[in-house]
Amino acid sequence: MLSAGLPQGTVPKLERPGPLRERVYEALLELITTRALRPGQHLVESELAGHLGVSRQPVREALQRLNTEGWVDLRPAQGAFVHEPTEEEADQLLSVRTLLEAEAARLAAAHSGRPGIEALEELCARGEQAVADDDVDLAVATNAAFHAKVMELAGNVVLSELAAQVDRRVRWYYTPVARQRGTRSWIEHRELIAAIASRDERRATEVMRAHTEHTRQTYHLREQS
Repeated sequence: MLSAGLPQGTVPKLERPGPLRERVYEALLELITTRALRPGQHLVESELAGHLGVSRQPVREALQRLNTEGWVDLRPAQGAFVHEPTEEEADQLLSVRTLLEAEAARLAAAHSGRPGIEALEELCARGEQAVADDDVDLAVATNAAFHAKVMELAGNVVLSELAAQVDRRVRWYYTPVARQRGTRSWIEHRELIAAIASRDERRATEVMRAHTEHTRQTYHLREQS
């Protein structure tokens, strides 16, 4: 195993065609978001380059960009490390998420038709199965897809753009508590679907606000690994 913490073969080599620096950036960001690269972990350019099948230059550029965006810390004479979020950072981000998601739920209740409800039900069933299978990665991905669908059903472009800016970090904070949230999270999703289906804007807002607050609280109470 590499000191970068990624078992050989877990990350496919990047194809050369296309904007390579962007592909490397996206690959590293996804590895950080899913916590395959964990907070505080040392990132060695040469090892990451070898793992991704590229030269060190696009890796260096990606790390610099990730540093600018707050995902990576570049420390003089030490190198690059995955950023370790403070409790305050997480709290601020998840609080903003609550505001955005609650409004999205209200708008979804006002505008959603049967196809939208069925899409949410399908995602919820998929998430419930992921929890039953103890597939944390799939549960996290499906949770993100569910919330993205609610945002889509809201039909507000500006709201969607704002939500997209925090989506990656929401996944980053949700991953370590996904197992703790488990079945309860999807029960809350079912409650939200019911509120949206009944076109109850007030109830949808309340359910989503409580749902996202539960995640925020669980993050702060999580077991430190």
